[in-house]
Amino acid sequence: MAAPQTTESDDSEVMTYLLVDGENIDATLGTSILGRRPQPDERPRWDRLIAFAKEAWSQDVRGLFFLNASTTMPMSFIQALNALGFQPVPLSGDADVKVVDVAIQRTLRAIKDRDADVMLVSHDGDFLEEVEALLEDDDRRVGLMAFREFRNSGFTALEAQGLESFDLEYDVKAFTSALPRIRVIPIDEFDPAQFL
Repeated sequence: MAAPQTTESDDSEVMTYLLVDGENIDATLGTSILGRRPQPDERPRWDRLIAFAKEAWSQDVRGLFFLNASTTMPMSFIQALNALGFQPVPLSGDADVKVVDVAIQRTLRAIKDRDADVMLVSHDGDFLEEVEALLEDDDRRVGLMAFREFRNSGFTALEAQGLESFDLEYDVKAFTSALPRIRVIPIDEFDPAQFL
């Protein structure tokens, strides 16, 4: 496996860990938005997530992309992730173990002991406990990148504790074309020309 790629320039500076639950994003995109398996050009531009995180919080970002490789090792995708600046984290385990979720939970718990910020890319409520624990540190920024309408409702409650939410399409601009989503439009953003 290739050495971890990082944009970190000084070990003493706070950085952002960007943890990507790729299966969750792909499943939500395919099942809830498109109603079918996403085509390659309909998937997120993963490099835009790193760029957004770096710009949003003005610090270095270490992207970790968690993959279930229990049945196959997707080498071409892993190589592409490396080229985009992510550290792929291929995992395996028994069929009844959600290896990606377990690995992300463990990583979130390990980050609690570090001077680092976190952006999680997932809709999954399995991470609520770990995210809430990270929010206990007032000096730590914790963010969630997801499709707002599909994230677990528990994340909304955590916004009152400081969780920052970023929409993958509207805030992060991770897609090259508009997705067929219906969203609630704040009246200040309403443009009738979009409907005429």
